[in-house]
Parts: sequence; C-alpha cells; structure tokens
Amino acid sequence: MRALIVFLVLVLTAAAGRYGLEELKKPPRAENGPIEIRIRPLVLDSSNPERTQLGELHFLGAWQLIGQERSFGGLSSLNILPDGRVRALNDTATMFTFPQPGSAGAGPETGIVKRMPTMRRRNGPWKPASTDSESMALDPDSGLVWAGFEMTQMVCRYSPDLAKAQACRTWPEMKHWTETSSIESLARLADGRFIIIAEGAHGYREGRDVLLFAGDPAADDTKSPMLMQYLPPVGYDPTDAVEIGDGKLLVLNRRATIYQGFTGVITLVDISHMKPGATLPSREIARFVPPVLSDNFEGLALERGPDGERFLWVVSDDNHLFFQRTLLLKFALPDHF
Repeated sequence: MRALIVFLVLVLTAAAGRYGLEELKKPPRAENGPIEIRIRPLVLDSSNPERTQLGELHFLGAWQLIGQERSFGGLSSLNILPDGRVRALNDTATMFTFPQPGSAGAGPETGIVKRMPTMRRRNGPWKPASTDSESMALDPDSGLVWAGFEMTQMVCRYSPDLAKAQACRTWPEMKHWTETSSIESLARLADGRFIIIAEGAHGYREGRDVLLFAGDPAADDTKSPMLMQYLPPVGYDPTDAVEIGDGKLLVLNRRATIYQGFTGVITLVDISHMKPGATLPSREIARFVPPVLSDNFEGLALERGPDGERFLWVVSDDNHLFFQRTLLLKFALPDHF
C-alpha cells in the first residue's frame, strides 16, 4: 500500500506540472457529435515483436487510440455492437462509438460521442464524481444498456439510443462497498441474469463480493441477489467481467505498483454451479506485465465471429493523464474454454 501511495503521488505531481491543477480537478466534458480518433498500431511485446501468444490467448492486434480532443479517454467499459462497431463508456457517462481498427481502411477514424443522462444523489449535495460510470452491459437483441455507477452505488438501464435512463436502483447489499471501488464489473449472462463484482469490497480471505441477480438489477421487482465471492490474484483488484459461454466468465484484474506501474491478469472463472456463499473457482489465463503491453486495463468485451469464433477485446483507462494511454487489444479465445 505504501508503494502504491508513493506511486500515485509521483504521477499526480507530474500530471499537475503538465496540465495545471485546474485541469486535473475533473475530466473534460465531451459534447455530442463526431470526434476524430487516430489509431496507432502496436506490438504485443516490445522485446519480441513477432509474439502472438499471451498465456492461453492468441494475439490478433493492439492499437493506441488518440482523440483529437482531450475529452476522449477515461474508457472504463466496453461492448462490441452487433454491427461490429466498438462502443466504450468512460467515467463521465460519455459513450464513444467507433469502427474496429482497420475495418474502414487506414488513417483517422470518426467516432460518435453520446452523453448519457445520469441520476443524481437522492440525499446530500450532488458531486461531479457521482457520475463515475465504471461498468456496462448490453443486451444485443433489444439494444438495452446497463451501466454501473460508483459513488452512487447505482445500476441504471438505458434505452437503445442512450437518450433515456429508463430505471435506476441501489441495493442494500452494496451499502458497505467503498464508493470509489465498487461496481467495476457488470456482466449480463445469456439467460438474462446479471453478475456484479465489487472492486474493493473484501470478503472472506481477501475475496471480493459477487452479486448474482436473477433479473434486471435496475428494475424494482427484481429480488435480492445471491451473495458469493471471487478471489482475485494476490495484490490485484477485479475491474471487469464478461461471460464467454459454457458456464465460464472472464475477469480482468488490475494492480498498480511503483516498481512495475500498471499490470493486469485475466482469469477464467467457473460459474456453472453458483450457490449462496460459494467462492467461485478461477485460474489465470493471461498476464500483462512489461515488456508486454500493460496499462490501466479496465474493460472487457466478447465478440462472436460468423463461424462461431470468439474474440476478446481489452481496453485501458488513461484517466485523461499524459503518462497513460488508451489501449485497445484483440485476442482469439481457444476452443477449449
């Protein structure tokens, strides 16, 4: 913990010198409309540019995304739309939608910005940080979108065009969760259930609270969730999750240290036999540690190909800071998962 505090103090001091304290008080606000995004191809491993395997994942591509406006960035969660476009939500409830890298030829791509309406605190003064949107789930059939908000500990459901928050709900099971490290992972299962994993709500043996909802977590008639726990790799915190089928969930885990900066681990979690109080079994399948690309990875998304292939996308949150990058990585999942 001491090392992490020193690391954060150093990087924030550097950022203050670059941008000034006023700019660091809050992320810049994006307006609705088109935005130009430059895409820079990267290699997975700087020490071995030909490398195509990371643990059990097959590497397909990596790109740095650079917005022409500073409002671009802070991407905390990710979806791949049925038409193949990438949609990413940042921590100010701003959605960016853009083509997959390389899908529309070389050169700059045009993304679309859409600000989502958010719900304010019902008690006490509203704070800008209460729109800290850290997780997202999509129903590809209806187009409905769910977003998880830290600070307010709230889950909201949105119309497909993102113009309206149809319903929002808080849960007593989250009241003890730390406001700044709560609803980081929100996954919609194929059968309509939802899983939420807390980033910092510690359970037994440093596990993290896992809530399984039988239905829509934003709906008033959904019953209380089942409580379980997930054990992340030692020293890591879960930041996103996505179902990949056959009773399996992938969980993205993050760590920041003064020695290595940001590193990440992806684990494969068995959710085929969930029951109250269970600790979900998991194992590591990939690790992001230098010289492999690594940053503040926060978002996962699954894409299914026309022939049943499964592709995993990973995105990083640059926190709108100059020393971090917005990275987008694509992998193929092995058949045995």
